[in-house]
Amino acid sequence: MGRRLRRMRKDGDRAGRGGVWAVGGVFTAVAFVAAGALGAAQPGTGISEEVVQLTQFGPALAVGAVAVFRRRRTRELLRGGTQTAAGSRPLGGALLLGAAGLIVALSVLGSYAVGGEAHFTPPGSLHHPFVLIAVAQLVGACGEEVGWRCFLQPLLRIRLGTLASSVTVGVLWGAWHVPVFAQAPAYAAGFLVATTAMSVLLGSALDGVGGWRRLLLAGGFHTLVNLGLLLFLDEESGAVPPMLCFGLSCLVVAAAAAALGAGRRAPEPAAPATLHGT
Repeated sequence: MGRRLRRMRKDGDRAGRGGVWAVGGVFTAVAFVAAGALGAAQPGTGISEEVVQLTQFGPALAVGAVAVFRRRRTRELLRGGTQTAAGSRPLGGALLLGAAGLIVALSVLGSYAVGGEAHFTPPGSLHHPFVLIAVAQLVGACGEEVGWRCFLQPLLRIRLGTLASSVTVGVLWGAWHVPVFAQAPAYAAGFLVATTAMSVLLGSALDGVGGWRRLLLAGGFHTLVNLGLLLFLDEESGAVPPMLCFGLSCLVVAAAAAALGAGRRAPEPAAPATLHGT
């Protein structure tokens, strides 16, 4: 009887592992395809990319696609089905949002330091009302983060732990921005450093936080970074120095946050032996 139970647990563990990778693979494939389709459709909608890029809703559509055949697991992940380690105290929401402002500030200072011209774009000079842009940017950022930080990162955390899952999601998140790779290799490298570092920062800060709070904090962080870059840095021009400064700034802030939280965390618990429903 004991041997049979051990065999059943082993089979369940294998099924759980396969389920995690299968669900993650479906999510990633749909996120890429949906983003491409939405980007191709945007010119015909009349919606300005200055307001919001429709590609941002690709990850949200991917979550919906996974929910069709893994409804219970999707609901658990979005509600915060994975818990932080006992004794761990993730960074507070105010510190996380403040980190977004610090990233922008360091990016601007770095651009000046290397002889660049970090420019300020007055909100009134934009083609659309800044309030409209800010609200639309928050909606778009949440469209991304419901997929990356509220679904895929908690899913992979089950098997990889917080750090490895955050790095994995950061690389995928960066690769998902396909047009970046049409730029110079150094530009693309700086962007990948930025997405990976921000993913590690978010994954650590939001570990154990679920539901709407997780989505709003991740979306708020994302929105503040986007708005800061829009107003203070011309990193989308294809110029390499601003993007490298941005990537290094993200790395510095993520490292500082890791050092700040190092003494506040207990060791992560071992991964569960089974993962039924995935």
